[in-house]
Amino acid sequence: MGTSKFNFKYLLFIALVSAMGGLLFGYDWVVIGGAKPFYELYFDINEIPSLQGWAMSSALIGCIFGAVLSGVAADKFGRKIPLIVAATLFTFSAFGTGYVDSFTWFIVYRLIGGLGIGLASTLSPMYIAEVTPAKYRGQFVSINQLTIVLGMLAAQIANYTIAEDIPDSFTSLDILNSWNGQSGWRFMFWAELIPAGLFFLLMFLVPESPRFLVRAGKDDSALKTLETIGGKDYANTEVISMKQSLGQTKKKISLSDLTSLKIRPILIIGIVLAFFQQWCGINIIFNYAEEIFTAAGYTVGDMLFNIIITGSVNVLFTFVAMKTVDSWGRRKLMLFGSSGLAIAYALLGGAYYFQFNGFPVLLIVIIAIAIYAMSLAPITWVVLAEIFPNRIRGVAMSIATFSLWVASFILTYTFPILNEALGAYGTFWIYSGICVLGFLFIKSRLPETKGKSLEEIEADFEKK
Repeated sequence: MGTSKFNFKYLLFIALVSAMGGLLFGYDWVVIGGAKPFYELYFDINEIPSLQGWAMSSALIGCIFGAVLSGVAADKFGRKIPLIVAATLFTFSAFGTGYVDSFTWFIVYRLIGGLGIGLASTLSPMYIAEVTPAKYRGQFVSINQLTIVLGMLAAQIANYTIAEDIPDSFTSLDILNSWNGQSGWRFMFWAELIPAGLFFLLMFLVPESPRFLVRAGKDDSALKTLETIGGKDYANTEVISMKQSLGQTKKKISLSDLTSLKIRPILIIGIVLAFFQQWCGINIIFNYAEEIFTAAGYTVGDMLFNIIITGSVNVLFTFVAMKTVDSWGRRKLMLFGSSGLAIAYALLGGAYYFQFNGFPVLLIVIIAIAIYAMSLAPITWVVLAEIFPNRIRGVAMSIATFSLWVASFILTYTFPILNEALGAYGTFWIYSGICVLGFLFIKSRLPETKGKSLEEIEADFEKK
């Protein structure tokens, strides 16, 4: 089938709208890092490590619950309605987090935002994978990762723009009583209201996933969407393939379905890759940028600017991933990412150990982010969105995303502990070792899936 038969404008529109869940995920995930020096002083937790860790990691608890709910919601209500719910949660969280004067309510609204992230991080890539032709699926699912890093960069720019300059002579009390300490951090969260409201409105304009519609017995609606994407022949072929894949399994998914000899190896791959994407350690650089850059001799103002540099690199190399994912393939990029990060972290640990300050640390951090952005960051989501069989995709994707956010919570919560016990150098050497283990797992267990339909990938796994 020639590429001219695909309606790329329509595909791009629905992919970009659904991927706004990724943009909000990225913004919500990173905005707290820039606000951290200010809200900690406002809530008087700047000398209470346990509450500092809770403020940073509380959204992840919401992510975990959101991921759990996403599987049930996706199988019962489809992909569209839960994404609208996610947009609503992002809106409430953005407003409430910036409005409150109580640390308890600050945490409550962070949890609500986490629920939105948990839903969006599961459903946005799943939806895009299910509406995109096989030949272009890697590039289109990578749009979700692109919007994530754009959201992260938007948060970094917003934080830097909103925060007023802080003189080096300022004490903690001066910062607390400044505009930054009283109001600036609130506007950092409120800026999310604009994309959250836009996401909510635009989601009403996209269709439901054709694969969910076929599963729900709504073949006519599925055909209509697929015809808009690729014409009648494409639509008929896809629906026949989907129905064959689904077979007679319209019953509810049971535990035995997920632990069967055919499904269990696929689920294990998904869970391990989800854990690895977090335990490779890169998100520490975004969540604990203040500690990492100040340990390298940078001021708070320098830290906010350096985060913009790293965020820009993140966006640039995500474009590299989108260009290479359907040509190089998923497996090769994942192997490159895990080996590259292992080396980068070994060097970063060495830089801290030998007390190299300033630019050398920033350079290694930039290299690590570039490697991650073109490999493990987007490709993990591509793989998770395509390896699970149609009949269990909602639940299996939910389990994998649940695993990812559990791993993220553990990573975020343990970094201050590891950093205090082992120092920055020991902590990054541990992450280097984890990347080596990830490389070995990918090399031995992950097959190549580029250029195959979701149904072909399913058939290949069943032959193993």
